[in-house]
Amino acid sequence: MNVVEFLRPEAWFRPGAGPRYVQLRRRLADGVEQGVLSPGSPLPPEREIAAIAEVSRVTVRKAIGALAEAGTIVQRQGSGSFVAPRPPRIEQTLSRLTSFTEDMARRGRTATSRWLERGLFMPSPEEITALALSPEESVARIARLRLADGEPMAIERASLPPDILPNPLEVGASLYEVLEARGTRPVRAIQRISAVNLAGPEAELLAVAPGDAGLRIERTSYLEGGRAIEFTRSLYRGDAYNFVAELRLGRD
Repeated sequence: MNVVEFLRPEAWFRPGAGPRYVQLRRRLADGVEQGVLSPGSPLPPEREIAAIAEVSRVTVRKAIGALAEAGTIVQRQGSGSFVAPRPPRIEQTLSRLTSFTEDMARRGRTATSRWLERGLFMPSPEEITALALSPEESVARIARLRLADGEPMAIERASLPPDILPNPLEVGASLYEVLEARGTRPVRAIQRISAVNLAGPEAELLAVAPGDAGLRIERTSYLEGGRAIEFTRSLYRGDAYNFVAELRLGRD
C-alpha cells in the first residue's frame, strides 16, 4: 500500500474515536510500524498530508509534533519531517542468564543507564510472594532505563532481598557484577514474556509513540540452592528485540 492510500480518511478515521490529530498520529505511527513509511524517509509535506487525509494543516502539525516528541519522527529545520532511524534489532537468547551490560558488550555496544529508582522500600504483595519475604522486611529496588549506544532499549525494575543487596547504591553499571562479587549471582531463572502496548510514560522513556508494541518480561532468578533472590519486571521496545530460543527434539 502506498502512502496516499494509507492516509485516506476512510482507512483510519472513525467518528467518536478521539480527536482527528490523535487518530492521524496513530495512523502515521502505524505507517512507520508497518513499513509504509520507512526509517529515514521523508514525510510528505504538511499541505499534502492535509489534502490526502482531509484535515487541516493545524491537525497535521499537531499529529507530527506528537510523533516528534515521542522520537518516531525527526523534524529538520528547512528540510521537513523524516521517519527516525530505527536501531538494529538485538537477538537475545533465552537459554543463558546474562545481564544487559554483558549482552551489549558481546555485541560491541556500550550499555548505559538512567536511574529511575534506587533504595530500600516496604515490599509489595507481589514482591513478598516472589522473594518469600515477610511483610515486616524491606526490599531493595533498582529501576533503570537501559540504553545501548545512547538509544533507549528497556525499562528494568529489579527487586531483591535486603541481605542479598543491602545497599542498592552499590550498583553501578551492572547489578550482576555486584552480586557476583558478593557470591550471590543467580544461576537459573524462570522468565515469562508477553506482548503489550506501551503506555504514555513508558513510551516516552523508550522514545516510541504511545500504544507502540512492547515486550513485558517477568523473571524470577534463583541461587544454586533454590532460593529466589531476584524478581525483575522489564519493558522492552518491540522494534528493538528478537528473543531467540533453541529447541531440541525430545526423545522418550
